[in-house]
Amino acid sequence: MLPNILSVVTFLPLVGALAVTLLRFLARADDKPAIDRNAKWIALWTTLITLAVSVVLVAQFDQSNPGFQFVERYDWFAGATYSMGVDGISVLFVLLTAFLLPLCIVASWSSIKERVVEYMIAFLVLETLVIGVFTATDLFLFYIFFEGGLVPMFLIIGIWGGKNRVYAAYKFFLYTLLGSILMLGAMLYMAATAHTTSIPELMKHHFDPEVQLFLWVAFTASFAVKMPMWPVHTWLPDAHVEAPTAGSVILAGILLKLGGYGFLRFNLPMFPHASEVFTPLIFTLSVIAIVYTSLVAFRQTDIKKLIAYSSVAHMGFVTMGIFAGNAIGVQGAIFQMLSHGVISGALFLCVGVVYDRMHTREIAFYGGLVNRMPWYAATFMLFTMANVGLPGTSGFVGEILTMTGTYSVSTWTVIVAASGVIFSAVYALTVYRRVVFGEMTNPKLMDITDLDWREVAIFAPLIVGTLALGVYPKLVFAVTQASVDALVSTYSAAIGG
Repeated sequence: MLPNILSVVTFLPLVGALAVTLLRFLARADDKPAIDRNAKWIALWTTLITLAVSVVLVAQFDQSNPGFQFVERYDWFAGATYSMGVDGISVLFVLLTAFLLPLCIVASWSSIKERVVEYMIAFLVLETLVIGVFTATDLFLFYIFFEGGLVPMFLIIGIWGGKNRVYAAYKFFLYTLLGSILMLGAMLYMAATAHTTSIPELMKHHFDPEVQLFLWVAFTASFAVKMPMWPVHTWLPDAHVEAPTAGSVILAGILLKLGGYGFLRFNLPMFPHASEVFTPLIFTLSVIAIVYTSLVAFRQTDIKKLIAYSSVAHMGFVTMGIFAGNAIGVQGAIFQMLSHGVISGALFLCVGVVYDRMHTREIAFYGGLVNRMPWYAATFMLFTMANVGLPGTSGFVGEILTMTGTYSVSTWTVIVAASGVIFSAVYALTVYRRVVFGEMTNPKLMDITDLDWREVAIFAPLIVGTLALGVYPKLVFAVTQASVDALVSTYSAAIGG
């Protein structure tokens, strides 16, 4: 077994970022093309090696052990510790992050031409911070990684985004930072009360039920924005529209999952009484998100904004499944997050393909692409169907499990949420018909080219992931089951279920 494997997989991208930084100082200043080219290759190889280490991590993971594994613990400062570990809930999110980053680097290969070195550094630093969220088992180490991810994402949107990038970047930063201030205050109280900053020990600590209400609200203020939940979702469409393609992939594929992971790691196990009290509120907000944002998505004229609203709807299923508080619902929520990470990332890459060629995302601009881009049309169709929840794709499994788990708790919630599945099919199939089928009336599209080999290499692993998880979901459940069962049994015992 690789020693300190969690530290290696977490900080390896940071080493790559340092290597790219040194490249700037060691190379000839007037040889910009060579510097940019070498920066891309360093970033790509770093992310590929990180992916390989994460695969080793998952392969060595003991699926029957519900506790934290590969634990590293060192004294840090002021009673806090450098403490790392992964369980069945977090280990697959490490793999998802490591899986998407090389695809983002390759997707940016020809589209990013300015400040390439800084762009690669931002993505590598972001990878370290996101993986750190899933591996940290100390309260304040988690907070550092959780909030640190704001900075590179802020820069990615603000520097390499569209014409309104500064507005979108500040809106993203301020929304997420505001909620996190409340969470930091709650963390300080918890550390002072429990006399520990260890997350596994805090999960066993019994906080006073009345205090739990305030702590739950403080943590939810941060996680709800990150997911994002309705009505604090308005920063997401702006951020997606202005972010570069790879930025949107990371934003939808990974960063939105930090909120759901936070609910599973903190709200449910640490504040079970408060979670039970607020479950009706969460169910209400979830179904509003599913139905309302699906209707809003139908009226969008920008493909990227439509997919962004779609992400809000899908996260509604996640929160619904988590707070169902049973094994089926929680398993479905975790599966939905992993599946959405693959599918939404692929959809944003599909948008990036036509945007790189035509430099517009307006739905009305396109039509009849199947005539010039048959391979693209087939790829886009697969991920559109997966996003709708077609059986045989990973999108189906997460949605059906979250609704099944919630049905035993709240029937009306599932009935309303199920209507959202119909709405999602309406807007997804409508945009696909408009863009791909019909007559090609725009003369500018006559010379558009189909997928090249680089784009095929990007989509191939995403296609395999979508179909493999849809056909054989046990790939996920075998890893998550022991930890989920332990979480649910602890939660049920705490609320007297």
